[in-house]
Amino acid sequence: MTKQPISVPLNDVQLMLLRLFSRQMNDQEIESLRAVLMNHYESLLQKEVNAVIESKVITRDHFDAQLNSQQRTK
Repeated sequence: MTKQPISVPLNDVQLMLLRLFSRQMNDQEIESLRAVLMNHYESLLQKEVNAVIESKVITRDHFDAQLNSQQRTK
């Protein structure tokens, strides 16, 4: 029994990116694009982390206590 791949339609962003990057790019352009995307998602992640820290009222002391505690694994 073989499984059929699930066909999921592309969303608007995916279609736009395919159209935008349908041309050949050299390695430098690809690396530059990767860096832009990584910076964008890093920024989104940092905002989310900051929101969680603020909502849970986590302080530097909490981080230091966690870093300095002994953590054992079984």
